[in-house]
Amino acid sequence: MYSSIILATAFIASAFAAPANPNLNLASAHPGSHSAVSDYFNMLAKKVQEAKQLPQGGPVCDLSSVQLPTVPGSKEPMPLPGAGYKLKHVALGRGTQNYTCSPNNATAIPAAAGAVATLFDASCIASAYPALLMELSRVTVNFNLTDLNTLAPSNLLMSGHHYFAPNITVPYFDLGPLGSCMAAKNASEPAPADAGKGQGGEPAVPWLKLTTREGATGDLQEVYRVGTAGGSAPATCKDMPATFEVQYTAQYWFYAGKKPTQE
Repeated sequence: MYSSIILATAFIASAFAAPANPNLNLASAHPGSHSAVSDYFNMLAKKVQEAKQLPQGGPVCDLSSVQLPTVPGSKEPMPLPGAGYKLKHVALGRGTQNYTCSPNNATAIPAAAGAVATLFDASCIASAYPALLMELSRVTVNFNLTDLNTLAPSNLLMSGHHYFAPNITVPYFDLGPLGSCMAAKNASEPAPADAGKGQGGEPAVPWLKLTTREGATGDLQEVYRVGTAGGSAPATCKDMPATFEVQYTAQYWFYAGKKPTQE
């Protein structure tokens, strides 16, 4: 693993910056977390060698032919992007899924209370190394966010924010100059069985398809949440506080285009 890390720090291809002082949470409890970190760096080292063979010296960030990830063997897959919509941006979100619990009711089911995440630009990785992006989803949840505007261990650059408003009821995405939108859930499906676990071993939250609401900018029309890791609440409120957060990572795929006119 350590030789792979050395190679990783030498990676200067345009897909993403070299890792630098990643803030790994060594208290991450589940056994697979350290294995996921090792798998990521090993795959990264392999891609470093492949990138050296490219005629341009690095990958091309072209999203025109990138395929949206799907859940293998899904019985009820989410609908595909709408006709005419094109992939505009891929972001890796790192943050928390938030929940509330009823006081003095240990058997109550935790209630979802929105999410807060920082979005990091993963478009080039999605274009050049989609398998690596999926590994990055699994490993990133084990790294705590820092005050820097980059995401460990890849040092992806920040591209936006995700939160819920108003009153933690409506998902909102702000991609700066690329656009912004409020959205509503259109479809969902369970994450794959091998999806990444959270820092405490929490299962991955479901994959989602969202459609934007009136007022969206940048021609944003649809948002997919895929490649999730962690984020799920426990089955009951036993031993849980009134409010709590669960660390998670997810890929957010933004599709844009002109909405068909109604005749």
